[in-house]
Amino acid sequence: MGFLDILLGRTKAVAPDLDQLFGLPSAALTLQAAAGFTPTGTGAVCFASVEGGAFAQAHQEVQELLDADAERTGPPVEVSRDEYGYSWLVSRREPDDLPALVSDLHAVNSALEGSGFGPQLLCSVAGFQDTAQRRLGLVYLYKRGTFYPFAPLAGEAQRRDNALELQVKAALADDLRIEQDLSRWFPIWGAPGL
Repeated sequence: MGFLDILLGRTKAVAPDLDQLFGLPSAALTLQAAAGFTPTGTGAVCFASVEGGAFAQAHQEVQELLDADAERTGPPVEVSRDEYGYSWLVSRREPDDLPALVSDLHAVNSALEGSGFGPQLLCSVAGFQDTAQRRLGLVYLYKRGTFYPFAPLAGEAQRRDNALELQVKAALADDLRIEQDLSRWFPIWGAPGL
């Protein structure tokens, strides 16, 4: 970072650290003890779709890689597109097999990054719920290398449970690299599994 960058308030982008995803299983234990949330077994990677053969080839290879997992007992990996035009590659595992789900999310991110499509990666999310059926997503921001909680309110038109999100932030501060800038806690309305 140069002198002008400091004067103009520019900061260096944080390099993504996909290995941070492997902190989710231990964070899930803390989350269960602190707030009663358990994994749903659903996770997804969100990326901006790119037209062209190279991206389609990389996307197909990622899906084939995950679908080839012999231990997968659930449905194959699904691809969906949200109302904003972003693509989601969705993996479903048994709720008690969060490490396998995290491996799926890591594999998708790594494969797309390795194929040169890292700039298209936006976030990954792992779903959780409690006994009252409240939903919670732990979202990994690819470009920031940080996590944040997203808690949509059931039945409410795009409203969040901000108190729950702050409670989860405090509970997981020692387990995950939490995004401190709350303006970066983007809503992911309609995300698969939430």
